[in-house]
Amino acid sequence: MAQSPGFTIRAATEDDVPRLMALIQDLAVYEKLTHEVAATEASLQGSLFGEAPAAEALLAFAGEEPAGFAVYFHTYSTFLARRGMYLHDLYVSPEYRRRGLGTRLLRRVAAIAVERGCGRFEWVALDWNTDAHRFYEDLGAEMLPEWRTFRVVGDSLRRLAEGGRGEGLRKE
Repeated sequence: MAQSPGFTIRAATEDDVPRLMALIQDLAVYEKLTHEVAATEASLQGSLFGEAPAAEALLAFAGEEPAGFAVYFHTYSTFLARRGMYLHDLYVSPEYRRRGLGTRLLRRVAAIAVERGCGRFEWVALDWNTDAHRFYEDLGAEMLPEWRTFRVVGDSLRRLAEGGRGEGLRKE
């Protein structure tokens, strides 16, 4: 367990699923993406603590109160021929911001990446979130302007997997 003034950071457990779900909802409100949240406590429990976990999570507490979280997982770089670490979400509740907790969460995930021999540690931030951009750059992160994230979801994902064409899928 990592300690910082007034905060405790530890690996999330199955008992933390309701706390994590509440923080995920808070993050979605902050990012104006509540319409995209399909997660439930059951699906979160399965994806983090089931037979084949897809990701890991850290929880931060101010005393007994959940104050933030980080969700991360491994990636792979063919150029490095090594695993990498991808930070999917980092969130600190508004009342605990600007007190070093975000930095401590980010550093803990970076430390896990180093412990595991990862060659990269990457994440994305929404283009409008200039506070996050400054925060990450102040910690030494480099924004990669030449890269763009692509995503296929729902019916488009199904059509792509089936080899068909559809909205957004070009003819080969």
